[in-house]
Amino acid sequence: MIHYTDRVLVADLREHLGQTISICGWVNTLRLQRKMQFVVVRDHTGMTQVTHQRDGGELEGQLEQLTPESAVRITGRVVDNPVVKLGGLEIVPETVEVLNRAETPLPIDENTALEQRLDWRFLDVRKRSAAQLLFAVQTTLEQGMREYAYAQGCTEMHTPKLMETASESGAEVFKLGYFGRDAYLAQSPQFYKQMAIAAGIDKVFEIGPVFRAEPSFTSRHATEFTGVDVELAWINDVEDVMAFEERMLAHAIAQVAEKHGEAIREHFGVDVVVPEAPFPRITMAEAQEILRAKGWDPEGVKEDLGPEGERGIAAHIKEKTGHEFVFVTQYPVSIRPFYHMRPADQPDVTLSFDLLWKGLEVTTGAQREHRHDVLLKQAAEKEMSTEHMQDYLNAFRFGCPPHGGLGMGLGRVLMVLLGLDSIREAAFLFRGPNRLTP
Repeated sequence: MIHYTDRVLVADLREHLGQTISICGWVNTLRLQRKMQFVVVRDHTGMTQVTHQRDGGELEGQLEQLTPESAVRITGRVVDNPVVKLGGLEIVPETVEVLNRAETPLPIDENTALEQRLDWRFLDVRKRSAAQLLFAVQTTLEQGMREYAYAQGCTEMHTPKLMETASESGAEVFKLGYFGRDAYLAQSPQFYKQMAIAAGIDKVFEIGPVFRAEPSFTSRHATEFTGVDVELAWINDVEDVMAFEERMLAHAIAQVAEKHGEAIREHFGVDVVVPEAPFPRITMAEAQEILRAKGWDPEGVKEDLGPEGERGIAAHIKEKTGHEFVFVTQYPVSIRPFYHMRPADQPDVTLSFDLLWKGLEVTTGAQREHRHDVLLKQAAEKEMSTEHMQDYLNAFRFGCPPHGGLGMGLGRVLMVLLGLDSIREAAFLFRGPNRLTP
């Protein structure tokens, strides 16, 4: 019978010197020599060595039967041994309980390629302390974002992920059967968080799943990811939204730096830089002018920056200001949704932005158009049918305030924060066009 209250974590062993305790964990490595048996046991806080002198007894046989990654409970005395690298401690065992013997050989090791590691993700995460650290960092990052949002008076919402009609553009959505008719997975909580604003909830945020049916095989795309969404009512302009985001990120990243900075440096080789607000801003037109002067888009036809342009403008801003973040603002109407507001004096651009961090787009945001008649006009200009959007459009017919918001990809933020090569490593179980398992 296991009594979890009796368990001592590896990180706390020093406090139990000379005492008999129990540890629970996995067999990390075995060195079974002629006279001695050494077993390194790992839990989520660290590793410790179990040392047993062969005596032909039952314990010797039990230790001999162990395999790497077997789940064990070992009871023994904690003793000082300065020769042992793992904390200068070792455990002299009295009982060994094999809770679940691991089959051998293991399907992955430290040289296994990423795709096969993802097939065995539970083992991959368990065996690599860097992977475990990632989820600790994710927890702190989300906690920091929530702390900031709560402090600003935000209400946390949970919007539906099943929709009767395809949200936003109608493209890039997953269709599924729903009691004899079609339904769609939400590609954004956009329309619902705007409804919450119309419902009189002043500031709204949500951290939840987002689904995109993009057949993209890049290192930064996923078909299901966690979105951080914010919507703010009674704003003066889009600047209020950018100010909210930069302060939220600065707060959350500061929490990560304080709690995990050293561990991130050790495991990922990355220094966490806490950004200072305000972040630099640059309009899309200015960004394109700077990039074209350096030979980007020689034909002068690109409306969007694309990954290459994003990296280029981020490098330019870093060189000029030393800042890792930059807001690119005023995207053209042609590449933004119909509900983005347009300035009266510049009808061909939108009051929108993307936030780039070290050259990767991590956020899209905008001031929304809150006037019903203007929304209808802008939808018509984009040749969109409003027939299936009546519930959404109704939210603007009865006194909806000026508002704006943003959508941020949590995986992308983690990817940049930890210097990962692929978003596949920034999720527990990644989903992409070729991956629906495990």
